Amino acid sequence: MSKKKMSLVTKIMIGLILGIIVGLFFVSAPKIATTYIQPIGTLFLNLIKMTIVPLVFASLVVGAASIGDVKKLGRIGGKTMIYFFATTAIAILIGLVVANIFKPGVGVQLVQGAKPKATEAPSIVQTLLDIVPTNPVDALAKGNMLQIIFFALFTGVGATFIGEKGQAYLKFCDSLAEIMYKITEIIMNLAPYGVFALIVPVIATNGPKVLLPLAKLILVCYLGFILHAIIAYSFSVRAFSKISPKEFFKGASPATAIAFSTSSSSGTLPITIKTAKETFGVSDSIASFVLPLGTTINMDGTAIYQGVCAIFIAQAYGIPLGIGQQLTILLTALLASIGTAGVPGAGFMMLMMVLSSVGLPLEGAALIAGIDRILDMGRTAVNVTGNVSAAIVVAASEGELNYEAATIKNKNNSAKA
Repeated sequence: MSKKKMSLVTKIMIGLILGIIVGLFFVSAPKIATTYIQPIGTLFLNLIKMTIVPLVFASLVVGAASIGDVKKLGRIGGKTMIYFFATTAIAILIGLVVANIFKPGVGVQLVQGAKPKATEAPSIVQTLLDIVPTNPVDALAKGNMLQIIFFALFTGVGATFIGEKGQAYLKFCDSLAEIMYKITEIIMNLAPYGVFALIVPVIATNGPKVLLPLAKLILVCYLGFILHAIIAYSFSVRAFSKISPKEFFKGASPATAIAFSTSSSSGTLPITIKTAKETFGVSDSIASFVLPLGTTINMDGTAIYQGVCAIFIAQAYGIPLGIGQQLTILLTALLASIGTAGVPGAGFMMLMMVLSSVGLPLEGAALIAGIDRILDMGRTAVNVTGNVSAAIVVAASEGELNYEAATIKNKNNSAKA
């Protein structure tokens, strides 16, 4: 009888747990962790980042071309945007509710520190203008996701309009996308080691001494993350498909785990696409369109973080926030989420926008910055899990979810046999 092979997600979780243990061991000497262990994690992250731009571009071109019909493309885009905005609004509401109930800032003495500089949220008009690249090559070189998405969609649709002459271009992009999927598969075998090396310096640098005074804030944020995943994602996936909440969270766990350890939804994109297509049976065209878009626009975890942290700072300074101000937080966080980079730390810059919108002291964010990476891991995991749920919902609504061929269904059937 052959031994059952350990799954990748199990290996990743072992790497995560070992990383936490080793990180606690190096709390007294964090430089050792950052000097000798962190570079391994950075190398793993760089390998993933290497695939992002070519994968996003090639997969979107193929996705747009395979949809073919411009009306269908617009319909899918509309469904995707509605889903993202609806779940983000729910996320902010959950963040505000849990923060008002558990009051994480009451009794906390914020230390006056360096005053972070506020960043104004770009106007909707400017955001829309910035989507169109004046130089597509520059957008590809800089990794500007919104511009890459726009250019890729246009070239994919353009290639279908010119018929046979566009086939060579589409075949090239299809081949490039498949190459990136295979490279991602190879890189993922290194994930347990990469996760270990990324977590150790985070734990070693922050340590329990820094985390304990702000433990309540961390717990409230993570409670919001869990509640949102259960309420918004479980309900929507179950309502539109045959996939149960248990199947969904189990199937999405590899992408969620990588997102948690890297704090980068963009860096997790190759794994997210692979998970949606292979594990859940989402069609190539839907996965290639929805997921790159979600990496840039869908910020549910970040939205929860905005709401909780804004209330935390207000409570810590004894500043009451009325319903109107809390609605302002909701709207600002919703608009600021459009075009925010899916990279570590982007959510903290969004927080500065939210605080300035309701006149809260920006100095309060200085202390949160000390634990931002811990919060960043959780909110990125939620963002990525939300992207997977969006792909499933949109695919199911379009009749492009092949549940019968999905890995998650076949695994369940083999387990029952």
